[in-house]
Amino acid sequence: MSFIKEFKEFAMKGNVMDLAVGVIIGAAFGKIVTSLVDNIIMPLVGVVTGGVNFTDKFAYLDTSKGTNFPSLAAAKAAGANVFAYGAFIQSVIDFLIIAFCIFLLVKFMNKLTNKQAPGPAEPTAQEKLLMEIRDELKKR
Repeated sequence: MSFIKEFKEFAMKGNVMDLAVGVIIGAAFGKIVTSLVDNIIMPLVGVVTGGVNFTDKFAYLDTSKGTNFPSLAAAKAAGANVFAYGAFIQSVIDFLIIAFCIFLLVKFMNKLTNKQAPGPAEPTAQEKLLMEIRDELKKR
């Protein structure tokens, strides 16, 4: 029975709950960034590169199933053994954009939370007088 109690205490600690919330928000954030990449950035990259769609770029590793497939999905559906380098390029672009967005988010959060601590307060007139007295006593 103590094992279950220990597990309950572990699961209800703040760090575990914070981690769970972070994973859920991270998954939602990942969907947003994937949508950004798929629907906005990659079409722009396609325009710049002359209409190239990276996700359908692949090379045949085995031609026994044929070599005349219009897309990666068609090649995979036919069971062709392909090297899907376009999907890898897409994943790398997704990662770079997510990493950059997280960098900007962390930088923004740090700017909000790390406000400059005020310097030491200016000594009062009484404190200044006491310091002068102290310094004079040290000289003697």
